Amino acid sequence: MVQVEDLIRVRDLHKVYRMGEVEVPALSGINLDIRRGEFVAIMGASGSGKSTFMNILGCLDRPTSGTYFLEGQEVGSLTRDAWAHIRNRKIGFVFQGFNLLPRASALENAELPMMYNGLRGGERHQRALEALSLVGLEGRLHHTPNQLSGGQQQRVAIARALVNRPSLILADEPTGNLDSKTSRDIMELLHHLNAREGLTIILVTHEADIAAYAQRQIQFRDGLVVADKRSIQPSAISG
Repeated sequence: MVQVEDLIRVRDLHKVYRMGEVEVPALSGINLDIRRGEFVAIMGASGSGKSTFMNILGCLDRPTSGTYFLEGQEVGSLTRDAWAHIRNRKIGFVFQGFNLLPRASALENAELPMMYNGLRGGERHQRALEALSLVGLEGRLHHTPNQLSGGQQQRVAIARALVNRPSLILADEPTGNLDSKTSRDIMELLHHLNAREGLTIILVTHEADIAAYAQRQIQFRDGLVVADKRSIQPSAISG
C-alpha cells in the first residue's frame, strides 16, 4: 500500500538499453521513496544512471522492469497518451537549456503549457502573471528571451513549469548554463519555492555546491543508489 505522504515510490527499477545484440544496463534495481514537499538532489558522474532515472520519473522513458508509483498510481507501464496527460498536469520540467520560444514574450512562454489543457485565455493569462510574479519577473512580462539575461530566462522556464500547478518539479542541471552568481540566485529561488510553496523538487546535478541546497542528496553510481543523505538545513544557504 502506497502511503499518502509518498509522492514517489519506485521498487526494483531496472532499465536496460539494447544496442544491437549488446545489452547495456542503465539502472540495476533502484528502490526509493520521495515524500511530498521534499527537495532532493540526484547526483552522479556521467553514465551513473541519474538521467535515466529522471527520464523515467518524468514519464519520458519506460523502465525495463520494476514499478514506479506517482501519487499512489503505478505509472511506469501506462500508455503514451496517459504519460502525456501526466506530464502536462502533474510534472513541471526545468532544463539546462531553458527551451523558450525565441519570438515569444516571457508571458507567452509561461502560458504555453496551459494551451494544451484547454484553459481559456483569461485564466491562462492570470496564472502566467502569478507564476512570473512568484519568480520575480513581473517587470519583464513582455520581454523576449534575447532581451533577458540567462538567469531571467531560467526564471521564465521555472514559471512555465509552475503554471499547471504540478505535484512535482523535475530540474535537469538547471544551472548548467549559468555563471556562479546567477546559479546561486536560481538555487535560492528553487529553495524558496520548496520552503514557502511546498513544491516537491527533484534536481539532477553533478555539482556538490548545487546539491547542497537540497534537503536530501542521493548519489548514483553504475545504476545503483550508493548514498542517500539528509540534512536539516541546506549548507549552501545556512551562512
